Amino acid sequence: MAEKVVDCRGKACPIPVLETKKALEEIDSGTITVLVDNKASKENVKRFAEKTGCTVEIAEENGVFKLRITKGTALNVQKESKKSGDRKTGNYAVLMASTYVGEDKELGKILTKGFIKTFVNADPLPSKIILINTAVKLACRDSEPEILDALKTLEEKGVEIICCATCLDYFNLLDELEVGAPSNAYDVVQALANSDSVIRL
Repeated sequence: MAEKVVDCRGKACPIPVLETKKALEEIDSGTITVLVDNKASKENVKRFAEKTGCTVEIAEENGVFKLRITKGTALNVQKESKKSGDRKTGNYAVLMASTYVGEDKELGKILTKGFIKTFVNADPLPSKIILINTAVKLACRDSEPEILDALKTLEEKGVEIICCATCLDYFNLLDELEVGAPSNAYDVVQALANSDSVIRL
């Protein structure tokens, strides 16, 4: 049987992930190839496939990324949660859509730093911190060192830092990410839907 090709060129998030998910659900094991034409979609599909226990090989030619995804191999599916054994997290998510909290920008920046640093000592810790829109800048190289350090500490403690890949790509920051992982609209919606509660800052 010929290897299935899922052509997602020109399709916006979360369509490449959803079409990859559908194609993988149609096979018990084997390999599919997904074609995308931007870095955000490449990262989104790669992360989704690896999260479901597949192996991914990536090649690029003339601006098109070819992701060869193999399902059914013996993998450590729990790779992403390997640090979670002793973590003490609650089933709540923190959603941030801006680099500052509230209406006053200068005060909001101070509050953002304070809240993120305080979450390090929260009991229980959040299970996820979701960064969308300009909030993805908080996890990137030029962010304030105190904020980056706090986010890295949270990640080390088992908190999943989810960064919108479309937002990172929009701000040309995909290669500047220092903490967390690029994600997609499907993962963000699943993270929100599966949380007992969501704190919006």
